[in-house]
Amino acid sequence: MAETSPAVPFRAIITISAMSATLMQALDSTIANVALPYMQGSFSTSYEEITWVLTSYVIAAAIMTAPVGWLSARFGQKTIYLVSIVGFTLASMACGAAGSLTEMVLFRLAQGVFGAALVPLSQATMMNIYPPERRGAAMALWGMGVMVGPILGPTLGGYLTDWYNWRYVFYVNVPFGIAATVGLWLCLPGEKPQSSLRFDWFGFIALAVGIGALQLMLDRGQIKDWFASTEVITEGVVAAAGLYLFLVHMVTAEKPFISLSLFRDRNFLAGLVAMFSMGMVLLASSALLAPWLQELGGYPVDVAGVLLAPRGIGTMISMMIAGRILDRIDPRLMIGTGVLLMWWSLNRMSGWTPAVSATELFVNTVIQGVGMGFVFTPLTVVAFATLPGKLRYEGTALFSLLRNIGSALGISVFETLLSNNEKIEHAALAPFGSPLNRALDWTPAIAQHLNPATAHGAAALNAMVDTQASIISYNNDFWLMALLGLPILVLLPLMRRSKQVALDPAHAAMD
Repeated sequence: MAETSPAVPFRAIITISAMSATLMQALDSTIANVALPYMQGSFSTSYEEITWVLTSYVIAAAIMTAPVGWLSARFGQKTIYLVSIVGFTLASMACGAAGSLTEMVLFRLAQGVFGAALVPLSQATMMNIYPPERRGAAMALWGMGVMVGPILGPTLGGYLTDWYNWRYVFYVNVPFGIAATVGLWLCLPGEKPQSSLRFDWFGFIALAVGIGALQLMLDRGQIKDWFASTEVITEGVVAAAGLYLFLVHMVTAEKPFISLSLFRDRNFLAGLVAMFSMGMVLLASSALLAPWLQELGGYPVDVAGVLLAPRGIGTMISMMIAGRILDRIDPRLMIGTGVLLMWWSLNRMSGWTPAVSATELFVNTVIQGVGMGFVFTPLTVVAFATLPGKLRYEGTALFSLLRNIGSALGISVFETLLSNNEKIEHAALAPFGSPLNRALDWTPAIAQHLNPATAHGAAALNAMVDTQASIISYNNDFWLMALLGLPILVLLPLMRRSKQVALDPAHAAMD
C-alpha cells in the first residue's frame, strides 16, 4: 500500500527541536573562523597552531558522520540523537571556557564527534515525521539551517566577538542545545534498537583513515605548500590507500559498513554527485567573498559581514517558495533554474572590480542565494524519493559526508588557486612597471608618483600590481565556480520525479 501520513504527535515541537540542532551544528562550521585571531592572542600561539581549532573539528566530524546510520539502527535514533546534542552542547561550553590551545583542540574534537550526527539525524527525522506530499516543505525548513547557518556564521561570529569576546561564539550554542534536547526528549518517538547488528570495524577504520588523512591534506596543504611538503605527500598517500581499501571492502564484504543498495538507487546516486558539486561552491564562494569585500572592496569587517547577509536572505526566501510549490511542478525544473541563477551570479562576479556598486553586490548575492535554495531543497527531496525507508539514516549520513567533503575540497582548491594565480598574475603584470612604459609619464603628477626609479614610486607600482593581480585571480575563481554547478544539469534527466515516486504503491511497499 502507498505510504501515508504518519500519525506523529507534537510534530511542530519535533520540527523546531530538529531545526535547533541543525542550526547549532551548521553555525559552528564557520562561526569560529572570525574569532581565530582573538583566540591566537588569548593562547599566545602561531597562526599555524591556531588553525588546529578548525582542523580538529572538521576531521572529527567527517570521520564520525559515516557511522551515523549504523549507530542509529543499533542503539535507536532517539538515543543517538539526544547523546549527540547533549555532548555537542557540553563540548561547546567547554570550548568557551578553554584556557589553553591543547584544551581547545581536545574540546573541538569532542564537538566534531558529537556534532557529526546532528545534520543527518535531523534530516532523517524530518523525513520520518512528514508524509511524502509534505516533505518538500519539511526539507525547505531543514535546509534553511544547513544552508543559512554557514552563510550567517561569520557575520554572527564577528558581532559576538566584537560586542563581547570570542568565547561567546561557542556559548551561543547552549540555548539551542537545551531547547533541542528538551523538545526531542519529550516528544520524539523512540525506535526499537537492532541489538543483533555487528559493526564493520575494518570498513570503518579504512574509511576513517582515508577521510581523516584527506581532510588533513586539504587543511594543511595551503600552509605547507602542498606537494612540496613531505607531510602533505604522506597524508595524500594515506588518504588514497584508506579510501581504496574501503571501496574494495565495500564491494567484496558480505555486510559492508555502507550498504551497496544505496548506490543502486539512481536518484540517490545522482543526488550524491550533485550535492558534492553543490558543496564545492557553497562554502568556497563565502570563503572568497568575505576577503574580497575587505581587501579589494575596502569595506570594514562589520560592513562586510552585513553585505554577506543578503545571500542568506535570498536562500531563505527561495527555500520557502520551493517548499510550497515542490508538489506542483517538476522539481528537476526548479533545480535547473537554481543552477542557472547560480551560474549567472558567479559569472557576473567574474567581472567584478573594486568599483562595483553596493546595489550590484546586494542584488547579485541575493540572486545567488535564491539559486542555492532552489537547488538544495528539491535536490534533497528527489535524492531520497526512491530510497527505501530502511536506508534513510545511512543515506542522510552519506549525503552529509559528501557535502562536507565537497565543501572542504572546494575551499582548499579555490584558496590555493587564488594564491597561486596572484603570484602568476603579479609576475605577468610586473614588467609593465618598467620606465619604458610611456603610460607612467602620461602627466607630470603620474610620472612623479609612479617613478619606478624611486623607493616611493616602486612601492606604489607594486601595490597597484598586487591589486590588479588579486582582481584577476578572484575573477578567475568565480568563473570556475560558475562552471562547477553546470554538471548538475546533466544529471537531471537521470532522476525520477519525486511526486510520481511518492504515489507509486510498488515503491512505497518497500519502506
